[in-house]
Amino acid sequence: MTTAPVRSGDRKVSPVFLGIAAVAAVTGWATWTGFAEQPGLAVFLFVTAAWIVSLCLHEYAHARTALHSGDISVGAKGYLTLNPVKYTHALLSIVLPVLFVIMGGIGLPGGAVFIERGRIRGRWKHSLISAAGPLTNVLFALVCTAPFWLDALDGVPRDFRLALAFLALLQVTASILNFLPVPGLDGYGVIEPWLSYHVRRQLEPLAPFGLLIVFALLWIPAVNGVFFDVIDAILRGLGIDEFDTACGFELYRFWQTAEICAVSP
Repeated sequence: MTTAPVRSGDRKVSPVFLGIAAVAAVTGWATWTGFAEQPGLAVFLFVTAAWIVSLCLHEYAHARTALHSGDISVGAKGYLTLNPVKYTHALLSIVLPVLFVIMGGIGLPGGAVFIERGRIRGRWKHSLISAAGPLTNVLFALVCTAPFWLDALDGVPRDFRLALAFLALLQVTASILNFLPVPGLDGYGVIEPWLSYHVRRQLEPLAPFGLLIVFALLWIPAVNGVFFDVIDAILRGLGIDEFDTACGFELYRFWQTAEICAVSP
């Protein structure tokens, strides 16, 4: 791959992103030290800001991979600045994912950078562009869970541990949902270049509704149970038990009456 020419200003990290990252850092410190009078509020701000950072990195990964694959238009569109307001659908990429976290503790896939696919040659490049975003969530999940699977929790404050567990849950759910081979999701984007033209044309109308179809299926108790059994199994493999993620979610929703965390060790 060769690097396409992009103006230096198109690569400059946005102050908006730096501000969000600063919120994550400060509230993460407050959660670690217990500095905040309301630990739940600190956890809420820390997890939300860190989640938005991961969404920005997800979109950046798509754009950066597209740039190296031949789509130089991503620079002019502002996708390389990590600025969430530059996305073609900020509502889908930032607002809805945050709302779903608050309401249900689910890592909703983002995905609203417009890649000019006609500029890109080669099926492997198209697949890699689609895979780059969810692979960022996978990497983020590994970072969040590192203290658990490295058995390095000694000295880690309880609230920070729970916040990391819940943040890891969001990253794992986002990774799995994004990799589903459903039209409109990144997983389908990975396999789409390898499908016949006839099949692509048949599935194309489903793309705007792919995510809605997935969430409709998740409302089915049997499907929902299997999905979260898979999530729990992955997290257990990474050293995080269901109690930590449930308690982390409860701590995150600090405005509700505590039940689980009240008896947490």
